[in-house]
Amino acid sequence: MAMGNFYALLGAALAVVISGIGSAIGVARAGQASSALLTKQPDKFGKVLILQLLPSTQGLYGFVVGFMVLVRLGALGGNMTVISEAGGWSIFAYCMPIAIVGLASAIMQSNVAISCVNLLGKQETMFGRTIIMTALVELFAIFAFIVSLLGVMLINLDQITYVAPVAAALVA
Repeated sequence: MAMGNFYALLGAALAVVISGIGSAIGVARAGQASSALLTKQPDKFGKVLILQLLPSTQGLYGFVVGFMVLVRLGALGGNMTVISEAGGWSIFAYCMPIAIVGLASAIMQSNVAISCVNLLGKQETMFGRTIIMTALVELFAIFAFIVSLLGVMLINLDQITYVAPVAAALVA
């Protein structure tokens, strides 16, 4: 396998794994707060389940970006396109926004979800507002997802070339 493909696949793997770790942490933390509330008020299961579920979307975004890298390289059809090292690094770089922002956003979103679960324990009528507060953190993951997805899908791998600084100086 060419090094370009290696870097692209590494980026895809990191997009899936790092954003997935963030989602796992976020869902687990929100689940702990939810289960604490449900021991006293089991009738609120549906509402706290939604709050617990919200940090999972970052992992989904990372999965989609990783999957699109595989599609873009033709890795799923058994006939993988060989790309340049610069092309591989470019795809790697486009995978990083959802990897890094997905990790941080899922954890931060779980902090809001935990507070919202606590709020629901005291004022159930605030459910709609808790969803809005928790979803606002999601916007940043969506921005990172869009950058990663569009970057991976729209990059023209045929036009990426790397000219070493020494060679560029000789040409000039």
